[in-house]
Amino acid sequence: MDASSEMTVFVEVVREGGFSAAARNLNRTPSAISKQISRLEDRLSVRLLNRTTRQLSTTDEGETYFHRAEAILADIAETEELISNQGATIRGQLRVTCSTAFGRQQIVPILPEFLAKYPELKMQLSLSDTMVDLVQEGFDVAIRMAELNDSSLVARRLAVAQRVVCAAPSYFEKHGAPKHPTELVEHNCLVLRAAAAMNDWAFLLDGEVHTIHVDGGFEANSGVAVHEATLAGLGISQLATFVSAPDLRAGRLVSCLDEYVISETPVYAVYPHRRHLSQKVRVFIDFLVEIFGGTPPWGDLPE
Repeated sequence: MDASSEMTVFVEVVREGGFSAAARNLNRTPSAISKQISRLEDRLSVRLLNRTTRQLSTTDEGETYFHRAEAILADIAETEELISNQGATIRGQLRVTCSTAFGRQQIVPILPEFLAKYPELKMQLSLSDTMVDLVQEGFDVAIRMAELNDSSLVARRLAVAQRVVCAAPSYFEKHGAPKHPTELVEHNCLVLRAAAAMNDWAFLLDGEVHTIHVDGGFEANSGVAVHEATLAGLGISQLATFVSAPDLRAGRLVSCLDEYVISETPVYAVYPHRRHLSQKVRVFIDFLVEIFGGTPPWGDLPE
């Protein structure tokens, strides 16, 4: 067995957490997989896996080998895809993840146009308001609304959305609107549990940036739920304009504290760092730049 095949077997075992699952994925028997791992360890003269009757884990050397092998295999696959796709039809599966609200309101509506251009490309879209590991979970692209901290990823800025403190007219009619950010503690502010930092709202007060931690009688793990609760008149929330702009224009939501709010949300397309960017990822990101670059679809809010 050549080195790349050994790497493939080992990486699959670690990813699946055992020989049986890896054997099913590779269409081999568990005993054959076990023997291949043993031969690899004998060849390297080092133990890569700790085996017990109930669990399998990597040694320190095994963890290093896993990450290096995973990167090497990804480079091989991308190099072959790059060469085979030159002048060829874009095909395969593109796995994309983004937040629920942005996915529903901004990504899903543009997919018919994108997929019409590449009819042999399959799209798998995962909507989640929790941060996922692109490499570990096998995603090609993520749409994120935060500054990039992971140096193993590449980010391309697509657009910027403002954040607006707002509520339904019915809420303000019943409770009044806050005139100053410090008055938010007297109101029912809707909390996004999935991202605690989003519950610290930034304001410009007396020439300095201050954050006010908000709280209330409702929390959700989904930005969509917070949006819907705001429309229902449950309380005050801080929503990005890519979600709230249509409602603000139609009067379903009313903003407040506009003179104090300074928060904005950058929108990025993020993908794992690769020497060779696959064609399917390249065309998707180029399409996103075409759609969101310049004035984004949510536009500017009326004065």
